[in-house]
Amino acid sequence: MADKNWQAGGKISIPARAPVCLLAILASFDTAWAVSDNFAPASYVGSADPNMVWEMLIGGIVVCSFLAAITLWILSALRRVQRSQLRRNAFVRSALNNLNQGVVMTDSLKRVVFCNDRYLEIYGLVRADISKNMTGPELLEMRHRRGVLGISPEEFYASAGGPEGVVTELPGGRSVMVKYFALPNGGSVATHEDCSEQRKLSRQLASTKQFLESVLDNVPVCVAAKSIEDGRYIFANRAFERFSRFPREHIVGKSADEIFQPDTAASIAAADRAALDSPDGQLRSELVVERGSKKRILASNRVIARDDKNRPEFLIALFDDVTDRKSLSRELENTKKFLELVVDNIPVSLTVERVSDGRYLLANRSAETILNRRREDATGMTAADIFNPREARLIIARDEAAIKKRGLLTEEHPISTKDGLRLFLTRRMTVLDEAGEPQYLIKTHEDVTDRRQTESRMAHMAYHDGLTDLPNRAAFLQALAQMIEACEGTDEEFAVLSVDLDGLKEINDVFGHAIGDKLLIEVSRRIQTAARGGVVARLSGDEFGLIIDGKQPAAGKALAEQLAEVLAQEFLIEGKSVRTGVTTGISVFPHNGADAASLLANAGAALFRAKAKSRGSISVYEPEMDRQIRDRRVLHQDLSLAIKNGELSLHYQPQAMARQTVASSEVIGFEALARWLHPVRGFVPPGDFIPLAEESGLIVEMGEWILREACREAASWPLPLQIAVNLSPAQFMHGDLVSLVHSILLETDLTPDRLELEITEGVLIEDFDRGLALLRRLKALGVRISMDDFGSGYSSLSYLQAFPFDKIKIDRAFVMNLGRNPQSAAIVRAVIGLGHGLEMSIVAEGVETQEQLSFLADEGCDAVQGYFMGRPAPIGLYAAVVGRLGGNSMEPARKIG
Repeated sequence: MADKNWQAGGKISIPARAPVCLLAILASFDTAWAVSDNFAPASYVGSADPNMVWEMLIGGIVVCSFLAAITLWILSALRRVQRSQLRRNAFVRSALNNLNQGVVMTDSLKRVVFCNDRYLEIYGLVRADISKNMTGPELLEMRHRRGVLGISPEEFYASAGGPEGVVTELPGGRSVMVKYFALPNGGSVATHEDCSEQRKLSRQLASTKQFLESVLDNVPVCVAAKSIEDGRYIFANRAFERFSRFPREHIVGKSADEIFQPDTAASIAAADRAALDSPDGQLRSELVVERGSKKRILASNRVIARDDKNRPEFLIALFDDVTDRKSLSRELENTKKFLELVVDNIPVSLTVERVSDGRYLLANRSAETILNRRREDATGMTAADIFNPREARLIIARDEAAIKKRGLLTEEHPISTKDGLRLFLTRRMTVLDEAGEPQYLIKTHEDVTDRRQTESRMAHMAYHDGLTDLPNRAAFLQALAQMIEACEGTDEEFAVLSVDLDGLKEINDVFGHAIGDKLLIEVSRRIQTAARGGVVARLSGDEFGLIIDGKQPAAGKALAEQLAEVLAQEFLIEGKSVRTGVTTGISVFPHNGADAASLLANAGAALFRAKAKSRGSISVYEPEMDRQIRDRRVLHQDLSLAIKNGELSLHYQPQAMARQTVASSEVIGFEALARWLHPVRGFVPPGDFIPLAEESGLIVEMGEWILREACREAASWPLPLQIAVNLSPAQFMHGDLVSLVHSILLETDLTPDRLELEITEGVLIEDFDRGLALLRRLKALGVRISMDDFGSGYSSLSYLQAFPFDKIKIDRAFVMNLGRNPQSAAIVRAVIGLGHGLEMSIVAEGVETQEQLSFLADEGCDAVQGYFMGRPAPIGLYAAVVGRLGGNSMEPARKIG
């Protein structure tokens, strides 16, 4: 206490010491001066007055004493300031060391002047690692060497100095947010904050948001949300888009009266008001809305979502089209199930247990399946209370293993449910408390029973046909290999039958693919019945394979004849009478092959021979069939030379206006058709060499020649008739077709509006976007685009919607049945109406009789083409038609064979 008092008093006494000392010295001086009067020195020092000497001596002593006092006071003041500074520094260091953030300070020379304990803790450093006069870059370099800095010091300063700072990744998955601030004095301050948990939570939040949006987007019922404040939509799921026929970009941000018709918007507004006025903030109602020209009845459920102050904020609307439903009670039940599906039936079960006693604290609605009780009843219970003893012991043991591991534990195990024993994929994750001790165990349970069954079915599908459930080609080859292995070394024989269903394409064209698929199913059943336990497989679209043992080839032929008989009988499918037949090729083991691939290939060769002979025939493989296949390869080689050798030529078939007679049907153009006169084989039918050209890619080169020759010929006609040229899908896939057409038009001087390019839907099937873009570029040249063989495919209507064709050509399969098949007449009539509605002209192909011409003229068909109007022939036979003097009339061309 005395020392403290002294120190306190010293603050007052020390400044006063100087005058006190001065007074004491002056007193001594007076005394000395008085003595000096009686003092008579023996001599003088030089010539100076002795009194003056004494005065100077005493004055110097006084000044020195004063300066000493001042010095003592200054030193005392400096010590006080130093002690105060030390106390402030200690306070600052204590405060900085207790921050949650790491802090590093450098001076103007970039020397580290301070780093707190949190900084050392984050990067696993100790005070001894920070040497005296260590600079900031040296500190970063040391961290880089120790693996706690994933970037270079230069990148660190460039990134951390920005407004957002930089996040560095540390071993163990930790993340640190670093911000670097430059000070005005040239120094710097950097803060380091461990943001691992924040980043993890951000990722979880983003994942949860994406999951919820995905769930709502895939809900098959319309879901929409709007703001109470302005009534504008803020969310609409995909089902809402499909119903309203508007993209969500057109819906979000707009009110109902901007989207729907006035009556519909008024009904929606009334329902919204009723939901707001309802006591519980919910409203179930039915609305009548207009969609296009039709009215639809919607079962609507509106819910008001409130903020934390219980004020209405959003309106959530869920609605379903119940126009075709007659029972309101059934609709209410379906709506209830839907709401339960959205709110409660999350497909993954979730439970949370307390580690200390194993009791369930939380369970979602999906968890009720494995808990076998309501989730409210399961809360507070343990596994031993819920499951049977054996399952409980297993679950508790796995829980303890997960807690001991303190990480993710994933496994599959069966759990008894009300639906029986189910297989669940369980994931366990332990949550630690602040002390690092296990506190909670989070478990998710996903029922994978159906998935495993699906995988089993997929394994079945890998070797079976999806439509008929017959073994596929892979399974057939396996069975064939097993049969060969069993018969090797014996005198056993068996036959392989390759059976082709006749007329399937025509059936699909006339009746549709749905009827064709059902026909295939019925055909497979009849084949299985006829095979009597033999191996039956579907090898491709209309081809089946069979294996039959016994004396060969008699047994194989007998089965083939039986198949022809049973399949020739009428099929009654959806009230329609359908007839078909089969063509069969047979190979025999071991005479026609010693392995599965050879036997099947030779059966295919026999089938090819049977098709060439006549549909419905049966052919047994013979060695010379290989020669036919080789001949086909030779024909392919000859075709590649035919273009160079000038063996190809063009014939032209007229297209005329549809009038009641041929004489009154004015020719408006021609279609160019390729013909091949082989130097040895003679005339080769187009049906033989066009498919070869398509398969080999020669069609690209051939198509360019046909297009150039047809344009050159048409440009020479005195009359400006149309010239139609077929384009292959391969021409769209290779090279720059648009540039080719443009250059040929310039080269031949043919006006673009006279050229008509005929395409099939195969152009758009291969690559819809690319094909559509090319067609638009071609149309921009001024040429006309025609859809050929309309009705023979399955998606022509969608193509008509996507691209404005100039002309539609009705496939000959419908025209040839006019007068014999009322369905064909109805289809032709519908296509004519459809084309005229789309402002497209209609051309009917395959007109061969007066009756067909009269029907088409009566129905308003624009143009016709076929043998009745004129057969394909050299243009010289149509010289008069194209305006050349001295030419023949069109009558001789109609009689050409």
